[in-house]
Amino acid sequence: MRCPHCLSLDDRVTDSRTLANGESIRRRRECLACGYRFTSYERIEEKALMVVKSDSRREPYDRAKLERGVRRAVEKRPVSQLAIENLLNEIEDEAAMLGRNGNEVPSSALGDLVLNKLYALDKVAYVRFASVYRKFESMQEFLQEIKRLETQRDGQDGGERQHGL
Repeated sequence: MRCPHCLSLDDRVTDSRTLANGESIRRRRECLACGYRFTSYERIEEKALMVVKSDSRREPYDRAKLERGVRRAVEKRPVSQLAIENLLNEIEDEAAMLGRNGNEVPSSALGDLVLNKLYALDKVAYVRFASVYRKFESMQEFLQEIKRLETQRDGQDGGERQHGL
């Protein structure tokens, strides 16, 4: 660490303390060249997760935006606040894992995560979200999706299919 007084790079740490629930470290240092004492702080710098849109634009991951879409899908459904929070946390964790190499996740992968989680949570919410996400344009597309859900429920699908993904 460069001394703020003489600009020397030679110093020693005299004291270290953990701050903010272990999220940062405060270090007292002494310059070996001039004896000046100073404090430095270390924090983990996390790069923001970026969402890569279908047109290759990139925008920061926005939990509030995802939450609005999920809330619209589960509106007037018997889904608790806790279930919504858990669903959002799971999606966020899985998205972070998908984007761990380059801190980027395709918006399509994010949408697929939401569909999979909603499918397990509430089938009506799943169809609502799918209708917007997949841009259903006719009643026939809704009916096809509902028939596919009924087929899976009846066990003819074996439950192994990835919800149209």
